Amino acid sequence: MPGLAELQQRLAEFAAARRWEPYHTPKNLVSALSVEAAELLEIFQWSTPEESARVMDDPDTAHRVTDEVADVLAYLLQLCEVLGIDPLAALAAKIERNEHRFPAP
Repeated sequence: MPGLAELQQRLAEFAAARRWEPYHTPKNLVSALSVEAAELLEIFQWSTPEESARVMDDPDTAHRVTDEVADVLAYLLQLCEVLGIDPLAALAAKIERNEHRFPAP
């Protein structure tokens, strides 16, 4: 399984090979991320909580969910690369802040 840095490098190489870098501005990447997140949401839009918990039981739906999750992650990683954000460090810091903001009872 490739690591995060390797995946970011592959995404950058993929974009470079197609000369897409000029279009990969923070604004465009955030817009694309939003669209892909909405496509993921669309799969769940009219589901009951129980249906949404079983979404991966149907192979076709599971494939759609997996693809949309990949699209969301790809754009998020590309955004982090363009902005110089270490996504794992950002997440670790956010979890720590939330642990202090919302202490367990």
